[in-house]
Amino acid sequence: MLGKSKGNGQDFINEVATIGRTHHLNVLQLLGFCIEGSKHALIYEFMPNGSLDKFIFTRGGSINLSYNQLYDISIGIARGIAYLHHGCEMKILHFDIKPHNILLDENFIPKISDFGLAKLHPIENSVITIGYMAPEVFYKNIGGVSYKADVYSFGMLLMEMASKRKNLNNEAKHSSQIYFPFWIYDQLGKVGEIEIENVTKEDMKIVKKMIMVALWCIQLKPNDRPSMSKVVEMLEGDIEILEMPPEPTMYPDEVISRDETTNSDQSMSSFISSSGYGEITNYHLAENIS
Repeated sequence: MLGKSKGNGQDFINEVATIGRTHHLNVLQLLGFCIEGSKHALIYEFMPNGSLDKFIFTRGGSINLSYNQLYDISIGIARGIAYLHHGCEMKILHFDIKPHNILLDENFIPKISDFGLAKLHPIENSVITIGYMAPEVFYKNIGGVSYKADVYSFGMLLMEMASKRKNLNNEAKHSSQIYFPFWIYDQLGKVGEIEIENVTKEDMKIVKKMIMVALWCIQLKPNDRPSMSKVVEMLEGDIEILEMPPEPTMYPDEVISRDETTNSDQSMSSFISSSGYGEITNYHLAENIS
């Protein structure tokens, strides 16, 4: 349900028509819509396994996915984002890739949701999750906002899938482990191996590949990140041909924010003033509307 939708009914129908033209195995399929006065509804295919977050952030009673399953899911997500960027009729910048927006069908095939809805929902009612947001959204001196922002978000998501924990953990036993990407890069650089609890030697090869690809995706400067098509190629390829990525940094001044979320009106005003909205007019901005 879209409460307090922007524009008139025709705007809603026009935007739904854009979303409805997307067809990909890893993109949630829009089945229909309803309009009754100010109430607007979108109808999607049902995803019985819910969102990805409940499977990668282990809780009591939750299903424990194998690393082979997580690896397959990561490739599916990457293919879906690549399609939104380059494969569909209207290029779409999702702008809010995170575990909650990845839904799983009965066979655990991932479907990207909550895209293409920015024009239908007021900005002030949205919450953008900073943990997955690309730094160029807030800092104009490292590059303009483009589809590489989704690459960054996917990298943060991929890192959490590989480690089965949140990237930012204030309850970590050691201070060096509070921000996982820094800690894991330090391990790779020093000994070339990764120490993660409850990961078998057989699974470690998958984990290491996912982490190395993730580290490429979360490079500070957008130009240093691969495209999503390249990310798919890297994930599907042999780990031996992957080069060691440069050390990750979060912000130009090396200041790490501990806040997980912020109101999107503040984020978007920063984004518009710092990067220039005109730089991404070929993309539809999509925000989480839950």
